[in-house]
Amino acid sequence: MKSAATLVTLLGCMAVVPLPAAEPVLRIEGASGRDGVVKAALVFSIEDLAAMPRVTAKVRGRDNKERVYEGVLLSELLKRSGQPQGEELRGSLLAKYILAIAHDGYRVLFSLPEADPGFSDARIIVADMVDSKTLPDREGPLRIIIPSEKREARWIRMLEKIEITESPVPIR
Repeated sequence: MKSAATLVTLLGCMAVVPLPAAEPVLRIEGASGRDGVVKAALVFSIEDLAAMPRVTAKVRGRDNKERVYEGVLLSELLKRSGQPQGEELRGSLLAKYILAIAHDGYRVLFSLPEADPGFSDARIIVADMVDSKTLPDREGPLRIIIPSEKREARWIRMLEKIEITESPVPIR
């Protein structure tokens, strides 16, 4: 009887500690529907990305070494953020663009149709792995890879934010 009481006392002293939330690594802002209403920003963790449909790309870098990057298509992330794609991407939405922003402030630009498989066969990959390992610190935790591009200028390293915005109206 004494050991049962001790067990109950021990169990009563144990606190339930929630697991820490997965750390966000990518934020997408500015997605809007055809009505122009901007949707709430969406944040993804490495765990979120790992649970999404994955793609790979074998590429040769500046150093002429072949590597296999793995990640999620940018189009999938945009779809999950509520950005219209395919037949719904038309009219004023065609004036929108994607600004990919790195931790160090480096920025690259894509037109919204460039990331849409309904417009382009180019794959823009948000990679979190290279050669079956997580990206090294100098590249990650996320990097954009565009296998069809001849230069790596838009293969942004240390990606942390994607903004969807529209071009300013030109002065006539």
